[in-house]
Amino acid sequence: MSHSYDSVVNSPDASTEALTLWQLLVEDWQAHGKDWTRPGFRAVAVHRFGVWRMGIQPRLLRAPFSVLYKMLFRKVRNTYGIELPYTVKLGRRVIIEHQSAIVIHGECEIGDDCILRQGVTLGNRYLDKPLEAPKLGKGVNVGAGAKIFGHVAIGDGSNIGANAVVLSDVPAGATVVGIPAKVIKKSADRAAVQDGIDYWMPPIDMAEFAVSQNSDS
Repeated sequence: MSHSYDSVVNSPDASTEALTLWQLLVEDWQAHGKDWTRPGFRAVAVHRFGVWRMGIQPRLLRAPFSVLYKMLFRKVRNTYGIELPYTVKLGRRVIIEHQSAIVIHGECEIGDDCILRQGVTLGNRYLDKPLEAPKLGKGVNVGAGAKIFGHVAIGDGSNIGANAVVLSDVPAGATVVGIPAKVIKKSADRAAVQDGIDYWMPPIDMAEFAVSQNSDS
């Protein structure tokens, strides 16, 4: 293993462009528990391949790789229910924890170390603004069934509660829950995400949540 390989892979802040396709796949495999059969890893792997083949020139030489990518994309979408187009700007070590009903808008940006779960939708909010999509920072933890709509920014290390519907920006380190989502905690420990540990979300003080809901009503 070369020194340059070590320096890039061991740098957690290096961009995806600095790594080869194989380096990204190995890192994604490790992030998914070193289990190549997990649907989330397969969806991410197909995405990586889709991005990689766009660098092949000329287009005639790229054509067979594009046909293969489209077949694999549809296989993942139709079999696992994970729709992750190659146009999504996907960071490093992104984990898709579970399968089914996961839809990611093609203009989305997802930062390093994010976790997505089943039933998550990241999409546009208005029909007349079809290209507006969410931007997730680093280490964002998205609970099952959560929906994030429109041109919103989700701050680093934030937590999106299960079934929350997010329609506005979320500060870094905040926890939001509800429909529409509201902030109930303004700071969070990102160590669990950085250590690659799967966690749901920080404990919620339901009394605090009830007070916040009543104060806004």
